[in-house]
Amino acid sequence: MADMEPPDRKPQSDGSEMGWRALGYLLSGIIFWGGLGYLVDLWLELPKVGLLVGMLVGAGAGMYLLIKQMSP
Repeated sequence: MADMEPPDRKPQSDGSEMGWRALGYLLSGIIFWGGLGYLVDLWLELPKVGLLVGMLVGAGAGMYLLIKQMSP
């Protein structure tokens, strides 16, 4: 084990990693919170108001997480 050397440095990315991460945050937020809103709609028998609110909250939460991770 002593003869194994650690790698010099991590290979540089071309920026696509951050793009995929941003897309993942936004889509997962919209899908998760939109799904919860849809369940609230079914529970309270609302006309898709919870779905819309949930999707907006999810988009906002995804943007918040993205900005939080990008800031130093």
